[in-house]
Amino acid sequence: MKILVINCGSSSLKYQLIDMEGEKVLCKGLCERIGIDGSKITHKANGGEWAAEAPFPTHTEAFMKVVEMMTTGEGAVVKDKSEISAIGHRIVQGAEFFTKSEIVTDAIIDKIEEIAPLAPVHNLAHVQGLRSAKAVFGAQTPNVVVFDTTFHQTMPAKAYMYGVPYEMYEQHAIRRYGAHGTSHRYVSMAAAKYLNSNALKMVTCHLGNGSSISAVNAGKCMDTSMGLTPLAGVLMGTRSGDLDPSVVTYMEQKLGFAGQEMADYLNKKSGLLGVSGVSSDMRDVWAAADSGNERAKLAIEMLAYQIKKYIGAYSAAMGGLDCVVFTGGIGENDNQIRALVCENMEYLGVSIDAEKNGQRTSDILDISGANSRVKVLIVCTNEELMIARDTKALVEGK
Repeated sequence: MKILVINCGSSSLKYQLIDMEGEKVLCKGLCERIGIDGSKITHKANGGEWAAEAPFPTHTEAFMKVVEMMTTGEGAVVKDKSEISAIGHRIVQGAEFFTKSEIVTDAIIDKIEEIAPLAPVHNLAHVQGLRSAKAVFGAQTPNVVVFDTTFHQTMPAKAYMYGVPYEMYEQHAIRRYGAHGTSHRYVSMAAAKYLNSNALKMVTCHLGNGSSISAVNAGKCMDTSMGLTPLAGVLMGTRSGDLDPSVVTYMEQKLGFAGQEMADYLNKKSGLLGVSGVSSDMRDVWAAADSGNERAKLAIEMLAYQIKKYIGAYSAAMGGLDCVVFTGGIGENDNQIRALVCENMEYLGVSIDAEKNGQRTSDILDISGANSRVKVLIVCTNEELMIARDTKALVEGK
């Protein structure tokens, strides 16, 4: 079975074609600047890479180009689109309506669009992608939606509710939803398999341009750092993370901002970029810090400190800790951040081996110190594979 995995943004379409026999990636690529001048596709397959400019007025034209790249020329991996058995779509927000992955119907697409105010940029793009996929591949090819929020649906009310009047939850669905759930689910399952136990209390740290921390007890999410939107939690590339709400109203007064202007300021100009004044890319921030930039040093210290706090808080909430998992672009590749986070955590049973921490992995690496009671793992996430597995199971009726 060959499954096409799709992640649609407002002006982008990221894809992977996976042969589920051996779970091998046959090709992957990205359509950029959809609906904007200068749109192009980058396609990787058969050990090569091809880039081409093409007009993509909508996601439908982007899908048509993806099919062309997969079926013709040197980058071809299938003879015809009919060889693709199903399409799996990443969906950011499922709210409380979706507690598991689903085979797509028109009613489900309508519901994803209805709850778009909870993730306006993401969900509306996903809806475009779903409708375009149906138009290009036809009704005979099943589509499956896999939600970032479903893994967090096991949180108890005490974890997901906010201290605002209860009718705000009843009437407007205001609560903690979390994000990166597909990644947290994949790495927690991989860690449990690696450690041969399904009863672990673990904290999974998905660290990248967007970062979130989750408390996972026996495979179920008990709490997570992102909230109603992905703005909450730890410092991120351009997002502020947790704030006193009064900071927002005070800044609005000082800056003369309101509504979307303030949201953009917190989502796109804050975080590592806002504190360091250098970049939202951790590699650039480290380079600036190493050359003496004090603001860059502060941004790094803030991030490590906040991750450390979440690990401590979640270990207390779960009544113990068996494993800490690092994943995501920063979590998998930045040994210095991992070291800072785990520094002086021996009281909690956490220590790492400096030599192992400096190694690279493409799967799972145990970097626990010799006397560490808590396992510390680097687990390379694979959200696309998780989506493909869900898609295969649903299509086969398992």
